[in-house]
Amino acid sequence: MTQIKLEPGQAVPDFTLPASHGENVALSDFRGKKVVLYFYPKNMTPGCTDEACSFRDRHQELERAGAVVIGISPDPLKSHAKFIQKHGLPFLLLSDENHKVSELFGVWQLKKMFGREYEGVVRSTFLIDESGRLAKEWRKVKVAGHADEVLQAVLSIREA
Repeated sequence: MTQIKLEPGQAVPDFTLPASHGENVALSDFRGKKVVLYFYPKNMTPGCTDEACSFRDRHQELERAGAVVIGISPDPLKSHAKFIQKHGLPFLLLSDENHKVSELFGVWQLKKMFGREYEGVVRSTFLIDESGRLAKEWRKVKVAGHADEVLQAVLSIREA
C-alpha cells in the first residue's frame, strides 16, 4: 500500500483488518454512517487508555449523531480483547500488526522518545462522512479534549 495524502472531500481508500469481535472488517462496511477512525500507538499505555476511555465516555453521543468509533493499533487481537474488557470499550478495535493501514494513512512514522528513535503510530483521527469521504483529520493528537472536539465535528456534519 502506498501512503495517501487525503484532502477534505476526498474518498478514503477502503481497507480490511481483523477486528476485536473476531471477524475481518472493511471500512466500506460502514458506508451510510459517519466513521471516527482513530489510530493509537499501544493498548494499556496511559495516553492510549485516556484516549480510548474518552471515546468510550462520548460513545452514546457519537452514536446518536450517526457515527461509529473504530480504533486501530499495531497490537494483536488478544491484546485488544484485554484492553476492551478492562476499560469497557463499546467499539471495535482493529489490529494492524504489519502497520500497512497505518502506513497508508501516513501515521506510521519515525518517532523519538528519551533520545531513542523508532517507528510507530503517531496518534491521529480521521472523520469520514456517510459517503466514505474525509470530513476532517487530526494529526499528532493531544488526548485532553480531543473526543469532545471530534464530537463537535460529527455534530457539525449532521447539521450541514
